[in-house]
Amino acid sequence: MTWEELFFDLAFVFALTQFSQLLHEDHSWVGIGRTFILFVPVYWAWGGVTLYTNQRDVKALLDRAGILTLGLSGLLMALTIPRAYNDNGLLFIAAYLAGRALLAGLALRHVPFGRALFVGPYGFFVITGPLLVAGALTQGAARVVLWAVAAMIDLLSPWVAAHLAVQGRAQPAHYTHRYGLLIILVFGESVIQVGAVAVDDKLTVSRLAAVMAAYALVSVLWCAYFGYGLSDFRRALEVATDQPSLRRAILVYSHLFFSFGIITIAVGLGDMVPAPLEPLPPREAMLLFGGCALFLLTFAYVYWRIHRMIAWRRIGAGTACLLMAPLATLVPALAMVVSLVSVVVVMIVAEELAMRRQGGEPDHAMFEIGPRDPIDRGPSTESDA
Repeated sequence: MTWEELFFDLAFVFALTQFSQLLHEDHSWVGIGRTFILFVPVYWAWGGVTLYTNQRDVKALLDRAGILTLGLSGLLMALTIPRAYNDNGLLFIAAYLAGRALLAGLALRHVPFGRALFVGPYGFFVITGPLLVAGALTQGAARVVLWAVAAMIDLLSPWVAAHLAVQGRAQPAHYTHRYGLLIILVFGESVIQVGAVAVDDKLTVSRLAAVMAAYALVSVLWCAYFGYGLSDFRRALEVATDQPSLRRAILVYSHLFFSFGIITIAVGLGDMVPAPLEPLPPREAMLLFGGCALFLLTFAYVYWRIHRMIAWRRIGAGTACLLMAPLATLVPALAMVVSLVSVVVVMIVAEELAMRRQGGEPDHAMFEIGPRDPIDRGPSTESDA
């Protein structure tokens, strides 16, 4: 992992705060959908850079300058997110397409033009680009629909591209570290969201307790992911016979839902802190408990995709979160967040006991940012986003 990649991530962190703010302003299903539509291109832009740096030795000056410039594209996108559905729509799309075009230009130095144009994260923007521009030039529902179609094409592009070109193997250590860092960034934004809300008013005992409970929830979810997930992801990619397919499932697609679930959790926690002794309104409860369920059920899917075994502990925890959501509208929010923490802790203990029975233990090496795998980085026709 290079310093340029870490610097590039700074703009993505800012974008995460903007998504939280956008979702905070509209908790409805329509608001969640509109936020997700904007989240897809930002996530895809981050994923394209991650794949490129995984496949290439980016020590060259042109690559390093290109990654830093892509960070500027990400910053401009982040600045326009709050009003993307209003007067900043065209600027949002211009920044996004400029970044994708720059990434495609960097890739064309290594990949034949025909393949790069229509296959992979470097070229699919030539299909979605016109839809995005058309949406930016319209207003209201038409913009939402056009951008939703473009987002759907982006989501389907890795699967479509897999049928159009032979795909090579990625470097498991670097790739999993990058997606692990993504999760750290999103969790970090959750902590920032809670802190930003807490400092706006007097720090009463109940509010301090709410902050500690929110931090505990983020912490136990973090422990679950890094203690029992990321190391499993890496080992699976190292031995997979069809690594590209597995990589799309457990990293590209799953982490889209991991990330968005954490964003909704952050918004729900932010709404809980100001009035921890009051029940949550239905929409806030949906964000908080639904986000936890999305995270844990995605965690269960990844386990099934790797091992072809049902992760009953993770499914049980995710289902419990969903069942607790209606209760959160009747019981003080602080008590419900503590209950969420308890559910995840029980799941972690069960995971730990199961792992020890199998003779394993959490791979703490995955908490470190280590060197890349020593594999060849020759020309590739990758198609992940």
